[in-house]
Amino acid sequence: MEKNNPISCQRLMADEVQIHSCRETLKITKDDLSNLSKILNLAGNEVRLKIIYLIKIEGELCPCDLSDILDMTVPAISQHLRKLKDGNVLGIRKVGQTIFYSLNKEYVKYMNNIFAFVQKKETNPVE
Repeated sequence: MEKNNPISCQRLMADEVQIHSCRETLKITKDDLSNLSKILNLAGNEVRLKIIYLIKIEGELCPCDLSDILDMTVPAISQHLRKLKDGNVLGIRKVGQTIFYSLNKEYVKYMNNIFAFVQKKETNPVE
């Protein structure tokens, strides 16, 4: 006895033009999709997403700044930064013993699109 499977696919004829077009699209966009997948995988963690967002806004930040902003320990922040750096999303600039993290240029366009819906809201200071 066979159950009705609503996910099954039955077609009479394949649309060869559509299949070819989609395959070509994937070939052309392979690098962009790979980069976006990498970013989304790393940004899937809320802390790393916040770090990426803050660095995108500020241009660059050091682990101590991020620690103060996110109210986390420097070692905890450093672990997240290491993952982002190992994923090539972030680059570094050293000034003395301080390391500043910034978005790698190739990822800026992705971040602009990902954060396009995030609105920076004005805060009203307590009077």
